[in-house]
Amino acid sequence: MTSALQVPERHAESLRLVHAGAPSAPELSRAVDEVLPRIQAAADAYVQRQAATDRTGTDAPGDAARLWATVGDQVGGKLLRPRLAATAYLGLGGRDTSAIVPVAAAHELLHTAMLIHDDLIDHDSVRRGRPNVAGTYRAGEVEGAPAVAADAAALLGGDLAMWGAVDLVLDANLAPAVQAFVLRLLVRSVHTTIRGELLDVLGQYRAPGEVDARTVALLKTAVYSSVLPLVTGAQLAGADATTCEQLERYGRAAGVAFQLVDDMLGTFGDPAVTGKSALSDLREGKRTELVAVAWRRADAEQSAVLRRHLGDPDLEESGAAAVRDVLHATGAVDAVAGDVRALSAEAAASLTDDLPQGLRVQLGAMLDKLVERAE
Repeated sequence: MTSALQVPERHAESLRLVHAGAPSAPELSRAVDEVLPRIQAAADAYVQRQAATDRTGTDAPGDAARLWATVGDQVGGKLLRPRLAATAYLGLGGRDTSAIVPVAAAHELLHTAMLIHDDLIDHDSVRRGRPNVAGTYRAGEVEGAPAVAADAAALLGGDLAMWGAVDLVLDANLAPAVQAFVLRLLVRSVHTTIRGELLDVLGQYRAPGEVDARTVALLKTAVYSSVLPLVTGAQLAGADATTCEQLERYGRAAGVAFQLVDDMLGTFGDPAVTGKSALSDLREGKRTELVAVAWRRADAEQSAVLRRHLGDPDLEESGAAAVRDVLHATGAVDAVAGDVRALSAEAAASLTDDLPQGLRVQLGAMLDKLVERAE
């Protein structure tokens, strides 16, 4: 299997996993829970430092400082990516939390950048139930900012967060070779995500049956959201090539499953719980696996419903309900839920006895929660 991140084999083979002292599942769970607040604090502190620097520089109106503060409002949430990085690092016997904290914080800043840019592409103004960067500027909540500046602010804010992730890795206390390797992984994951984002955007202008939604999910989400933090955490712990390959297999399957679940929630979820409109994906005409399966199975009447409502920017709840009925009637919902279970089983199969037991248990528990969200 070709590595999604093209891990340099020569460097990976120079590292050896030391399993001695790897924590049990309860110990690992406690250790991860203890380090997550430090990771959040590191990300917050980085943003605050940048805002303070810009506020005291040549930026007289404080516009850059305001932008940093607005970006900072988007940082943090479930901390899935930092959790994966910390779980891999600590679960493989890593003990120097001063190494994993800034790197895991970098993953969260990178995720923030991806969300800001994705919302900009989708013309969304809300994320996690509150205004995102573009939404904050569009609402005039930043004094003196005209509405036309909102998209530019979101683009620039996403760029700040992305380069901030690089800066955090550069500031981390890592051996030069490991630091260079982590940066290389980060850059390659960005390249991969952009490929997936481009496929996703262009897919809106193609028939759903012509779009491979699972490939989009792998490239756009799974690599940077699952594979990157797992492999990075493993590398910091001194993992060998075989271990990194196992975690990559897990990350690819679990990451695609996560995106399939996310797409289901984007259509059927409660906005009060998900923090995102259940209409935006349908209004955008997003080519999800749900839509692709329904499109292939739909009869003439069902096809007419999909053609009429998918991609309608003025779609109302009544039209969305008609689309959801088609997704159920064609069996698309059940099919995608089955795909999630199959991908979760594939990810679980990568958790062999070669990995420490505590790590296997923790990663397995994450899969169980993923399947529960899809049911």
